[in-house]
Amino acid sequence: MSQPIALSRTHKVPGRFVVNGEVHEIVFASHKTLLEVLREDLGLRGTKHGCELGECGACAVLVESVPVLSCLALAQAHQDQEITTIEGMAEGPALHPLQASFVEVGAAQCGYCTPGVLLTAQALLEEDSAPTREDIKEALAGNLCRCTGYIKIYEAIELAAARMRGEHAAPSKESLYGSQ
Repeated sequence: MSQPIALSRTHKVPGRFVVNGEVHEIVFASHKTLLEVLREDLGLRGTKHGCELGECGACAVLVESVPVLSCLALAQAHQDQEITTIEGMAEGPALHPLQASFVEVGAAQCGYCTPGVLLTAQALLEEDSAPTREDIKEALAGNLCRCTGYIKIYEAIELAAARMRGEHAAPSKESLYGSQ
């Protein structure tokens, strides 16, 4: 009778990942999370290490257009699925409307949480082109920001949603200059 093979932490497996529309075939340590493969093996550093407990959302990426906390996801489980990171959000040199509205409104401060927030917001807007403020709050409930009071983030998402619907929308003066 054969003995089971004990896998060490250095056991490598082949993998095929579709990230931002590009196929990557790599060999990686079998224990790695999707976050680790994206950052360490593929060099996509926009996805952030945060709490590594699934509580902050800094590591959120889209897998088949659904937000996934990549720090909790085993990389092997997401082979051959369409993965979108912040690096794949813009189309060429043109920013995604969400990215442009975040810049315009000043919705990012330190920026650490921004990639996860943007991708989570993108998933929301793909599902609902006209979310309410409550819908936005609910969608972003797993994304923590230590710098802002979230208001500019919500306003930037609302602005992007309006523009994506084809409306001629501009940020409010309060968004740009704050209340005086």
